[in-house]
Amino acid sequence: MARIGVEYGLTDVQAALQQLGHEVVQLRNESDAQGCDCCVVTGQDSNVMGISDAVTQGSVITASGLTAEEICQQVGNKVQG
Repeated sequence: MARIGVEYGLTDVQAALQQLGHEVVQLRNESDAQGCDCCVVTGQDSNVMGISDAVTQGSVITASGLTAEEICQQVGNKVQG
């Protein structure tokens, strides 16, 4: 499965992605995003982590307004190509 970076505080998303078999990495700083296939951020602080500055080649999903299930669906779409 994919390696997914999840911003601190999104514990429900982290748990849901782990149940699907993904390797989940908690994002504490921008270097944590390196090597991730996809990153999930809260969207509360735009670009605080620097992820939009091409720290990772993977997609960035903003969790704001989405359920954990909806985020998992988006992650699945992004990592499957």
